[in-house]
Amino acid sequence: TFALAAARAQAAQGQLIYRTEDLDAERCRPEFALAALEDLRWLGLLWNEGPDVDGPHAPYIQSQRQGYFLKVWQVLHASGSLYPCDKSRQDVARALSAPHAEQDAEPIFPPSLRPPLDVGREATRPDGRNWRFRVPDGEVIRFDDRLQGPQAFVAGKDFGDFLVWRKDGFPAYELAVVADDHAMGITEVVRGADLLLSTARQILLYRALGWPEPHWAHAPLVVDAQGRRLAKRTAGLSIRDLRAQGRTPQEILQAPVASLLS
Repeated sequence: TFALAAARAQAAQGQLIYRTEDLDAERCRPEFALAALEDLRWLGLLWNEGPDVDGPHAPYIQSQRQGYFLKVWQVLHASGSLYPCDKSRQDVARALSAPHAEQDAEPIFPPSLRPPLDVGREATRPDGRNWRFRVPDGEVIRFDDRLQGPQAFVAGKDFGDFLVWRKDGFPAYELAVVADDHAMGITEVVRGADLLLSTARQILLYRALGWPEPHWAHAPLVVDAQGRRLAKRTAGLSIRDLRAQGRTPQEILQAPVASLLS
């Protein structure tokens, strides 16, 4: 995916920004972040801004941008879009009456678990609580994806109220990436097609914040002969594994990128 982003940026004579998204401490340890940088450099991929080259939008490590994320939370909270939520995943599962989206790991939050509109309005900080974004039930979120074509998702049906701040004191994925993409002037977001549904959520955040949306380009997922998704954690398919097998950067990059540039 990063190779595709690099190729598209180069074709558009644009700038490519590398950002370390390390808010999930279990999945993004410092040694993992360093290995990712080293692997991409070995592949011959270059970027204009990032944690190793600096730039005008620093810092490029999300865990160092907490103060900015708090300000974005405060703007969203002032808009009346957020509410505190003490419900567990088990609570959500018990209240769920409809199946959730197959491609999404988070069950749809049922409206029956929402608190009254005035709950949490007095808060000035999110300290110690989970906070969710209240979606406009029934609204169709549409966008034209540059690789997947027209997309449409229904709020309250395809996805429900989603987490924007965690009780451990960190922003959730949706808030963090929207805030950073806006602050860094991102005009095209390139990522995997498994995040199409996330884009619908993020569009609602852009609207609530009064920010212009970027363009979207979701790459098809790479699958094996049985149609199963190949992930970074798939045995033998990490960049390090392929490099140890004697694969060259050209062999790794050639096929998937060339077919996605048009």
